[in-house]
Formats: sequence, C-alpha cells, structure tokens
Amino acid sequence: MQNNVGHTDKLLRIGAAVILLGLGATGVIGWWGLIGLVPLATGLLNWCPAYRLLGINTCKLKP
Repeated sequence: MQNNVGHTDKLLRIGAAVILLGLGATGVIGWWGLIGLVPLATGLLNWCPAYRLLGINTCKLKP
C-alpha cells in the first residue's frame, strides 16, 4: 500500500471527517454523520482506494 494522499489533502479529509462526525453526533444530520469515518480513515492511513483506481496521487514524491 503506497501513500497517495498528500499533506494538504490529509488535513482537508480529517477536517471534513470531524465536521461530519460532529454533526452526526449532535443529531443535525443523524446517522449520515457516520460517512465521516471514510475520510477520517483515508486521511489517517494516507491512502485512498478511489485515488488508486483513478490514478490520482497528491503525495509529493521523495527524491
């Protein structure tokens, strides 16, 4: 599993996850807030299966 999620992408994913999970926990969007687990997991793992399928890589390559 090679990293394909860059630093900025990682921060945006984790931020979106926190917002979604928070809205779900407060009952604003109900159970739909659990969808925030997906960006949280991909942000923490630095790997996104959808990016792999689409050939996208936002992670900077190390020389």
